[in-house]
Amino acid sequence: VIAALFVKTGGVYFGLDDVDPYDAARDAMTYRGPWPVVAHPPCPRWGRMAALVESLGGAKRRDDGGTFAFALECVRAYGGVLEHPAVSDAWRAFLLPAPPACGGWVRDIYGCWSCHVEQGHYGHRAPKPTWLYANPLGACPGGPRRHPARRGQGLLGRRRPVDGGGDHAGLRCPRA
Repeated sequence: VIAALFVKTGGVYFGLDDVDPYDAARDAMTYRGPWPVVAHPPCPRWGRMAALVESLGGAKRRDDGGTFAFALECVRAYGGVLEHPAVSDAWRAFLLPAPPACGGWVRDIYGCWSCHVEQGHYGHRAPKPTWLYANPLGACPGGPRRHPARRGQGLLGRRRPVDGGGDHAGLRCPRA
């Protein structure tokens, strides 16, 4: 079983066997384990436009009611993955390793991993650059070292395991 946190009511996680969805009505902040999570904490107050929205009298930047911190705590405690827009200010605020845009995994001091993906490679209509934070509970996550050359090819059939161990801090992006 996987717990899907901060998800849309009636969205893709609902009606799936072995997925326990937590939407706004169920309140993801009440989750206490024990299953691994797929966490989608709200991102508007962490994104590139957050400062502009705040300057116009909108919601205060980084004030998300603790949802990102809670999602991060759940991933570290129970395993799973947290998803947020690429270049999210939450990465800096919580001292998470920023992954290279070309792909690959970067390890943090907790043994968890960050990577950059383009959701367009997985069927999304737009490129949608996204950062993932994963806790595979002791196993180095498999996944792309580089993104495929053309959109729409998908990575599922072209995965390469991350070679060796280590934190890949020296990973270099290929030149175009």
